Amino acid sequence: MKISTHLVSAPLHTPFVTALRTATHADSLLVEISDGELSGWGEAPQVWKVTGESLAGAQACVAGPIAAALDGIGPDDLTEALRRVQNAAVGNFGAKGAVDVALHDLAARRRGQTLHGFLGSTVDTVPTDVTLSAGDADALAAAARDRVADGFDVLKVKVGTGDAAADVARVRRIREAVGPGPRLRLDANQGWTRRGAVNAIRALEDCDLELVEQPVPADDLEGMAWVTDRVSTPILADESVYGVRDLVAVIRHGAADMVNVKLAKCGGLGPARTLLELAREHGIRSIVGSMMEGPVGVGAAAALVSAYPTSAVNDLDAAWWLKESPVVGGIRYDGALIHLPAAPGLGVTGLTV
Repeated sequence: MKISTHLVSAPLHTPFVTALRTATHADSLLVEISDGELSGWGEAPQVWKVTGESLAGAQACVAGPIAAALDGIGPDDLTEALRRVQNAAVGNFGAKGAVDVALHDLAARRRGQTLHGFLGSTVDTVPTDVTLSAGDADALAAAARDRVADGFDVLKVKVGTGDAAADVARVRRIREAVGPGPRLRLDANQGWTRRGAVNAIRALEDCDLELVEQPVPADDLEGMAWVTDRVSTPILADESVYGVRDLVAVIRHGAADMVNVKLAKCGGLGPARTLLELAREHGIRSIVGSMMEGPVGVGAAAALVSAYPTSAVNDLDAAWWLKESPVVGGIRYDGALIHLPAAPGLGVTGLTV
């Protein structure tokens, strides 16, 4: 098998603002694995403020230890190839995830199956939420109305910007703007203190919040458990969980009611399936999320959701933010619905540039 990498930077149609950063482009490393006739694709996004991994680092990991680990293995030996990828290096979950997905994609194409079909599903549409970037109350209210008009009925609001009282006012303004129908979920991106989180969540529970994501710093599991015990709104762990050990720690601490599984955090489809199954066995609800990435990464996550249903609407709007796609083919958005391709694998046939 031949492994190639491609650096892409896709502009967003609207700046994406969170408590951690402001993004105007989705920067990714696309990994292409070829058997000489067919190619499988995977994606490693660059998210400095979350994973700490760079595109240069991911590219070096793919071209170095991962390529060496896969040397001599055939394209049909998927199980062994995936094992070698995970053992090739410590960390580097984005790089591992991209290669894991590319190997799955290639295997599906060689069998003439869609990726979701290869994973065992015939469901070809997956609903997603949509994120409202951090901003002032009026701008958020206007954006919320626009997104509802676009067909989205689950709105994810970025909070945790340092002023909990202002966060409360913004969320109330959004609820007033869209009425009682759309579901509201909050994502603090680790931006609150434990006491500030409890005060803010309690102040907003009459707004019928669906969940609150990562209210406190990722390594403060005791703090997150303290918050979880004191509010009725479900708490979703995101940055606190990369792999199995992290989820086990969350479970032991009683730190969260739910977990957000992301391919670029855990290392691909194989580890993601393990996390979803572990969560289900322990009564932890789940969603699958995405970083700021394109149709390749989001398409793989949507295929996973198709085959491994989660407990709530998933957070897969990342590629919706792109002004133009860096690849030909793949998923398609229709309001809140992601349409999975009917073509083999991820349906991606090449780069647009």
